[in-house]
Amino acid sequence: MAGEATETPVVSTLALKPPANCATFASLGVEPFLCKALQAMAIRKPTGVQAACIPQILSGADCIGSAQTGSGKTIAFALPIMQALSRDPYGVFGVVLTPTRELAFQIGEQFRVLGASMNLHSTVIVGGMDMMHQAIELRKQPHIIIATPGRLVDLMKSNQGEFSLGRVKFLVLDEADRLLTSTFAPELSYIIEQLPSTRQTLLFTATLTEPVLALQNKPQTPGKPKLFTHVSREVITTPAGLTQRYVFIPSQVREVYLTYLLIHLCALTGAQPLHAPAPSKSSGMASISSKKREEPDDTGPLLPQTILFVPHCRTAALLQSLFSQLPSPIPCTSLHSHLSQADRLKSLAMFRRQAVPLLIATDVGSRGLDIPEVAVVVNWEVPRVPEDYIHRVGRTARAGRKGTAITFVTKGDVELVQVLEERIGTQLQELDISEEPVLELLNSVSMAKRMANMELHSKGFGARQENNKKKHGLDKASQQQKKGPKAQNKSAQAAGKGGAVGAGKKKVKKERRAMAA
Repeated sequence: MAGEATETPVVSTLALKPPANCATFASLGVEPFLCKALQAMAIRKPTGVQAACIPQILSGADCIGSAQTGSGKTIAFALPIMQALSRDPYGVFGVVLTPTRELAFQIGEQFRVLGASMNLHSTVIVGGMDMMHQAIELRKQPHIIIATPGRLVDLMKSNQGEFSLGRVKFLVLDEADRLLTSTFAPELSYIIEQLPSTRQTLLFTATLTEPVLALQNKPQTPGKPKLFTHVSREVITTPAGLTQRYVFIPSQVREVYLTYLLIHLCALTGAQPLHAPAPSKSSGMASISSKKREEPDDTGPLLPQTILFVPHCRTAALLQSLFSQLPSPIPCTSLHSHLSQADRLKSLAMFRRQAVPLLIATDVGSRGLDIPEVAVVVNWEVPRVPEDYIHRVGRTARAGRKGTAITFVTKGDVELVQVLEERIGTQLQELDISEEPVLELLNSVSMAKRMANMELHSKGFGARQENNKKKHGLDKASQQQKKGPKAQNKSAQAAGKGGAVGAGKKKVKKERRAMAA
C-alpha cells in the first residue's frame, strides 16, 4: 500500500522539530523586494515548511521538504530561487517539474506575481498547448521553466540546439512522490541528463514515499552543503479543521443520492452557499446541451463551493451533462484529461472566480491546487489508496479554515474504509440521509442520466483517446518485441487493495462497536 511508504525512516532529517520562532520572512534572509511582494499577496508570516527550508536553500543546500497540503510549499522554493536569480539574472535559471498541467499553471502564476518587480520571464510548458509557440518561448531563454515532464522532453528532442539547460541552477520536483514513479521515469532521466551536476535539487511533497526518501542516500556532491530534509512534525494526514462524513448508499442509485446530497448540501453541512446562477452554457461536454426544458428554474440549487472527485473522465462528463438535464439544473463545470487544455483552464478559472459552485474533477484536481474558499469535498467512491483521499480532502479546510468531506460508501467498501481510517487516525462519521426523499428524485435523475448517456455517445466522447491508446499499445508492443522483456521499475507504486468484501451497513456498525469496546 502507498500508505506504508511513510514508515521508511528519515535518515538525514535536520528539521523534525519546529524551526526557531521566526516572525518575518526578513529574519529568514529574504530580501526586501520579495518581502514586499509577499505582503501584496497578503502573506506576512512564514509557515513551518517555509521557515525551515528557505534559509537552507539560500545557503546552497539540496532540500527535501514535506508538509501538509496548503502549507505553502511553493513559496518555500520560489523565494530562494527568485532571490538567487536577482543576484545573477540569466536564463534558463530554474526548471520546475510538476505531474499535472493545472498545478504547473498555478505555480507559474505565483512566480509571475512574486517576480513582477524584477521583470521575471517565466513560461509554462505543458501538453495540450501549441508546441510551436512553446518552442518559441523556450528559444527566448526564460528565467524559469515550469513544465510537465512529457511535453518538456518532446520539445527538447524536437528542438535540439535551439535552447540549453546546461546552466540551470535549480531543479524543483513539486509533488515529488508522483514524479518519482515509473510513469515519469524515462522523461525525468532524460531531463536530468541535460542539467549540470552542480545544480541545487529541491523536492517538495505532501506524501513521503520510499523513492523520495531514498534520495537522502545519494552521494554528496563535493563542496555542497549536506542535503537538508524537512518533515513536518505533524503526521501527513487530513486537515485539523476538516469534518469527515460518509453516506452509506446502494450502489445502483448512486447518482440519485448524489443529486439529493448536492441540492441539500448547505443544510446538511452548514456551509454557506455561493450565489451563482446556473449558466446557460457550461464548459466541456455539458455545453453541447441546448434542449429547452419545461419550467426551468433560473437559479438552480444554491451550493457551497464544492469539488466532486470521480475516478474516471467519462464519469465526470456524464455527471456534468446529467446535472444540466435536470428540471432544476445544478450549475457545474468539470476538470479532466479528456478536455482540451483551453477548456481545462476555462473550467478552473470559472470555479476559482466562483462563477459556478461545483467542480467535477478527476485526480488531476487533487494535487497542489489552492482554491482557498472550497467548503466541501465529495468523493464519488472510497479511494483505494488512502493517500489519494488525503490529497483530495486537502482541497478544503486549508490554512486553518473549516471544511467538510463526504464520501459515498457501499456495502463492498468496508475493508477500504477500515484501511483509510487507520491511515488518517480517525473514524468517518455517518451522515444519515433518509431514503424516501431521495427516491422522489429517481425518475427525474434516471431520465437525465439516459439523456446524458445519449449525448456523450452522439458526440463520440473518448473516441480520440481510445484510438490513441490503441495506437500507443501497438507501438509499445512493437518496442517490447525489439528490446525483449525488462524488469518493472521498482519505484512503481501499488494501486492498493481492491474488491473488499463486506456485509453492508450492519457489519460496519458492528465492527465499529467492537473496536470501541
